[in-house]
Amino acid sequence: RAIHHLPAQPAKVVPVYGTGPPPEPPTPSLEYSDATARIARRRRQAELLKQAKEVRAAASARNAASKQGVASSASQSKSTGLKRRFWKEVSVQEVDGALQIHLDARPLRHPTTKKIIRLPVTQRALATALAIEWDQLVSAQEATRQHLIPLTSLTCRAIDIGEDDAAHPEGKGEIRASIANVLIRYLNTDSLLCWAPAVDVNDPANPSSTFNDEGKSLREVQEEEAMPIVSYLTTRVWPGVTIAPVLDENSIMPKQQEPGTREVVMGWILGLSERELAGLERATLGGKSVLAAARLVVEWSEGGAGIVNREAAEEGGKRFGVEEAARAVSVEVNWQTGRWGEVEDTHDVEKEDVRRQFGSVVLLVTGQG
Repeated sequence: RAIHHLPAQPAKVVPVYGTGPPPEPPTPSLEYSDATARIARRRRQAELLKQAKEVRAAASARNAASKQGVASSASQSKSTGLKRRFWKEVSVQEVDGALQIHLDARPLRHPTTKKIIRLPVTQRALATALAIEWDQLVSAQEATRQHLIPLTSLTCRAIDIGEDDAAHPEGKGEIRASIANVLIRYLNTDSLLCWAPAVDVNDPANPSSTFNDEGKSLREVQEEEAMPIVSYLTTRVWPGVTIAPVLDENSIMPKQQEPGTREVVMGWILGLSERELAGLERATLGGKSVLAAARLVVEWSEGGAGIVNREAAEEGGKRFGVEEAARAVSVEVNWQTGRWGEVEDTHDVEKEDVRRQFGSVVLLVTGQG
């Protein structure tokens, strides 16, 4: 017995409408394009969020006091200890030939070992940056959040590496070996070596065949940013080593570097000082590129890794800094946002976060000499 009494209707095939070039990317409003207006808007949002938190906290405190009485009030006073900042002034002081950051009269200590954080007198810029970081905190509770004290976390990471090395007879601790094993894996997936396919003149519709305002393809821009860094590293830092792109034209699986390259880079990483190694780790994880991280550390380190660059620095040439490193590891992101625009509170935040991490590395490795 038939379920439907109507005859079957064949599908109507119609041509695809709307063919042609893609539409122009949307133009952001002045509120989102102007940096000053964007910062002011975020400050207003942060102030409103802070007020809402205070209202909720006050309401919860009143409810708890009404239900639990005097005992609840006593426990509430104890729980609010971390909500208040117990220091008023932050200063940098030289004590026994080393720099210390003082919260009023209390020296800043390592969160795990509780040892006083001591910096060489030559690293006053790092000490000042640490003092500013702690002066911006509004409560002791914020000091327990790693993302609010990134420079302190990086400094403590370098201290941990040094203490772990000192505890081993050979001077190479387990933390150093673990970091080296993680960083060497980035060599086969380095963001500086993952290039887009070359321009296909026979297929103009291919995404790799698009050009920017300067008439350059994505592949050409990637090569322009990567090759000077690779050339510098293979001539001054790892002489005789060959570093090639890791993506083939017709494959998404990265290729292995030539035999011996991995061993040379691994040996160089294991020979870094504790501050250079901690800085290399932070820069590699931030930019997904061990090559850009190595170039930045070599450029600014005043320890053993920076020896190869001291002559060039004395000649007065332009230095490889935070902006150059951030631009090198963000070529494809900048290419796409240049075509389609930025996503609010995503691309702009990531762009500044990469620069923040690279800047912390420069502060950490500078002033060791």
